[in-house]
Amino acid sequence: QAFFSDNIRTRHYAHTVDAVLIQSKYDCRKVQQPSMPSFLDDRVDSDAILDDIRNIVEIESPSRSAAGVNLVRETIARLFEGTGAACEHEPTTDSLGDILRVRCDPARSGSGILVLSHMDTVHPIGTLGSKLSYRREGDRVYGPGIYDMKGGLMLAVAAFCRIARAGRRTKLPITFLFTPDEELSSPVSRSVIEREARGQRYVLVTEPARSGGKIVTERKGIGVFVIRTKGRPAHAGGDPDKGRNAIVAMAEIVLAVNALNDPARGITTNVGLIGGGTARNTVAEECMIEVDLRFCDQRSAGEMEERIRALKSSRPDIETTVTGKITRPPFVRGRGVDLVFDKAAAIAKEIGFKLESAARVGGGSDGNFTVAMGIPTLDGLGVDGDGAHTNHEYMLFSSIEPRTRLLQGLMEQLE
Repeated sequence: QAFFSDNIRTRHYAHTVDAVLIQSKYDCRKVQQPSMPSFLDDRVDSDAILDDIRNIVEIESPSRSAAGVNLVRETIARLFEGTGAACEHEPTTDSLGDILRVRCDPARSGSGILVLSHMDTVHPIGTLGSKLSYRREGDRVYGPGIYDMKGGLMLAVAAFCRIARAGRRTKLPITFLFTPDEELSSPVSRSVIEREARGQRYVLVTEPARSGGKIVTERKGIGVFVIRTKGRPAHAGGDPDKGRNAIVAMAEIVLAVNALNDPARGITTNVGLIGGGTARNTVAEECMIEVDLRFCDQRSAGEMEERIRALKSSRPDIETTVTGKITRPPFVRGRGVDLVFDKAAAIAKEIGFKLESAARVGGGSDGNFTVAMGIPTLDGLGVDGDGAHTNHEYMLFSSIEPRTRLLQGLMEQLE
């Protein structure tokens, strides 16, 4: 096959287009050895995997669309038919989709591998038909959620199906967990994730790769807060002095939130949403902001939560309330993460590319929960690409084959 042919060089994560061949870190030369590991054997049908990715990308599944998420769940479950896996779904709430749990070898018990993927996206329904249509342009394949993280989700399914259909048995039992609310910080599925992860030996997370294919070995923690100010309404023209403007008071707090940024410590704060007032000619009685907090360690989490909760306006007759909490602990790289990364790097070397790690990634994932539990976790195992949460989100077609082989290698060789 072309990927392992003698003297074939492939572009960095690039499909061969117009017969242009350029050397890259994915330069995979045929290795002369008595027998190849099974994850190097057999052809990877990247086109067929892309068809499966397209099937779920074209099902719009924003977090609050239970119908969309559940249709993705049903589509994924069908891919496990004939593999011997047992699929179960667990209802959540009326506004969220169900959780899909797949036990790949239901007769086996004991510690194994938990594969975490989420089915929801941030893109509202209608994005596919307007701002971000599914399309392929050379090596780039565009679509809502294709990079974050429907592409990676499907690579993991493909990797397991390759093992099952070849009649092989992994060293450890494998469980998949597909969740509906990761983009909302996993308010419902967190307890299920922690329950399923308890006692597992490893966790693999199919979030997208970073910066040209890097694995994620550290992530910041996340806090989400809502701050409200309440003043006193009055006619803005007739009796402005009788009013107490909640928006003006909030402006002071917004600047205070911004002042909490501390790049040297990896701490970021952001006011992402604001709303308030009743009419242009009325002194605003109420105002609200939503604050995003990111931090690198648990000590910073406690400190920053305390500082945000202490925020208030210095203006008279203004009531300030702060609600919210830390929603994800930090993903701190420790010895367990190092060991599983080293294993992945060795597998990647056999495939023919150098695996690197990305540190202090700002976005959180469900891997934050499992690392905090002390379970060796490897994140960023999905497709390469860019533009998560944007209208130019894309994955690289050429990342399908090496990343599928990497996931298959981890499933087969972790012990």
